[in-house]
Amino acid sequence: MAAFSVTFWGVRGSIACPGPDTLRYGGNTACLEVRLGQRVVILDGGTGLRRLGAKLDRAGAVDADILFTHTHLDHICGLPFFSSVYAQGNRFRLWAGHLLPAHTLREVLAEMMRAPLFPVPITVLGAELEFNDFVAGRPIDLGRGVVVRTAVLNHPNGATGYRIEHAGRSLCYVTDTEHVPGRLDPAVVELARGADLLVYDCTYTDAEFPRYAGWGHSTWEEGVRLCEAAGVRRLAIFHHDPAHDDAAMDEIAAAAEERRPGTIVTMEGMTLNP
Repeated sequence: MAAFSVTFWGVRGSIACPGPDTLRYGGNTACLEVRLGQRVVILDGGTGLRRLGAKLDRAGAVDADILFTHTHLDHICGLPFFSSVYAQGNRFRLWAGHLLPAHTLREVLAEMMRAPLFPVPITVLGAELEFNDFVAGRPIDLGRGVVVRTAVLNHPNGATGYRIEHAGRSLCYVTDTEHVPGRLDPAVVELARGADLLVYDCTYTDAEFPRYAGWGHSTWEEGVRLCEAAGVRRLAIFHHDPAHDDAAMDEIAAAAEERRPGTIVTMEGMTLNP
């Protein structure tokens, strides 16, 4: 295993959309597994988290951090089906930077797992859980030398962008954010400056974007503009619109490669080294 890797277990936005038209790129919602040597950091808990749990369980006891960009349902609904969180002896530190002061992460996740929404309450989870609320824009210390920088994102109900640095490499995870046409988000530019890999919310194309103003998402073309302004080495197109089937994603991939060679369109199961 490389010293720094990221594996995509869910790349879709808004709602899971499995089926024959999304087989190649995948239909599960946001979940990334980041490996920092022996450390495990999970980014978001969408439906892709279920399959990640099966993998983690095969390797034995799990000790990991889960960083949530926000708590809209598509980014947390995998948690009740995450087998690793039910096993005694496992340890998870869960983080969110958008909820204070009105809410806490434990409160929100417990509400999702409360009858009549779900039959198993959060108190049944067997793993040791530590809930950490912070204020986006401030760094967070994951311990053992792993410091993560954060930024406030433009999304309904709030969201947090993350930058993870390790072994001389850097990964930025910026999803569920809406840009203002003609003006780059200075917080995102600064977070991504000089990064090796930017995983960015590319739900729409620039042509589609005006129809969805206010929905809280961005475009792959804006991702390219951000990379050029911030000096990012590679862009990873992420949070695919459920209406974009494999054929539509192929068209986006071809256009992005022409615009900025080396741009990656993320697929479930893909592993990248920043």
